[in-house]
Amino acid sequence: MTAVAILGSGIVGTAAAWDMNRRGHKVVVADASLAAATSAGDIANAEPLQIDATNERELRAFLGEVDLVVSGVPYRFGVPVAQAAVETGTHYLDFGGNPTIVRRQLDLDEAATAAGVTVVPDCGLAPGMANVLAVGVAGALGNDEIDELRLRVGALPAHPVGTLGYQRVFNPVGLINEYAEPCEVLHNGEFATEEPLTGVEHIDWEPLGRLEAFHTAGGSSSLPKIFAGKVAELDYKTLRFPGHSAPFRAMLELGLFDEAAQTGTGIAPREVLLEALSEHLPAGGDDLVLVRVWARRGGQTTGYEIVDRNDERFSALARTTAFPATALAHLILDGRAEPGARSMDGAMTAHDLIAELEPVGIQIDEFSPQPKPPED
Repeated sequence: MTAVAILGSGIVGTAAAWDMNRRGHKVVVADASLAAATSAGDIANAEPLQIDATNERELRAFLGEVDLVVSGVPYRFGVPVAQAAVETGTHYLDFGGNPTIVRRQLDLDEAATAAGVTVVPDCGLAPGMANVLAVGVAGALGNDEIDELRLRVGALPAHPVGTLGYQRVFNPVGLINEYAEPCEVLHNGEFATEEPLTGVEHIDWEPLGRLEAFHTAGGSSSLPKIFAGKVAELDYKTLRFPGHSAPFRAMLELGLFDEAAQTGTGIAPREVLLEALSEHLPAGGDDLVLVRVWARRGGQTTGYEIVDRNDERFSALARTTAFPATALAHLILDGRAEPGARSMDGAMTAHDLIAELEPVGIQIDEFSPQPKPPED
């Protein structure tokens, strides 16, 4: 029986531990808080362990005892944990989301290949599952001379309240990171960036009605690099209920996302904002995850659609973030992935992903976009 570590016992880490146990692996849930690790371990039927991920010696000793680690700790730990995993001969996956960190992790390719381990950041919902599906639809159209490749993804409250129409379903640190960084796209086949929280478009999605979609960072992951010169227009946008993006764009323009302490106060605006979001956003309500990924080449279109809901054990966001990663983790441990550092879309196919997610009830349907109506 292979030993798998889940580093971080939040809602996504707990779901990952549960699924790896379901797949027949011995699982350890590690967290800086023993109480948190124990709580997650009780849900996932996994062994709890207290560990300080900032303690290099402790981290390496821990990783040396397992075959694979799925890291659910904040993205700032992504590079040192991945480096430690390579040096201890441990396969490494995480949920990613920060393009700068991911590029540094992918630089571990030579070392990972030499060590015989697989390193795959960006293994969640998006980046992750949506990107694997994007490569799949592009491949169905021949991977070249594609007019457009679009990804639209959203984690939404089933019953929105308040001006933002949003609820806290994971650490707000990740949310603000997506809303603060440049968004990587392709225009006319060439790499470009867009400002976050811009490019607002409206999408009708029954029975929810009209949603808005806008540029956010991280979701396109390696796709612009893969498809430069092959896809004319490529972008990733986040789905929210109407009116969500404008207040956050105003916060960005006012400097409330700044991480540096301000002269005179010694306080970083982002810290205040994160505290306010943690304190005042509703949490714990029913949720759903929506995904549409499609490609067009001339008159041909092909795509995938997902509508996933809370299953009364885990939230839709926890399910669609954790289970793609555990699907890939299982394939790696089964010897079905090559060593080296790569993004998720280079480590598994859409066909394998769809098959691996069926047992946990994540249904991926075919989707063909309709012509866009004129904006109001």
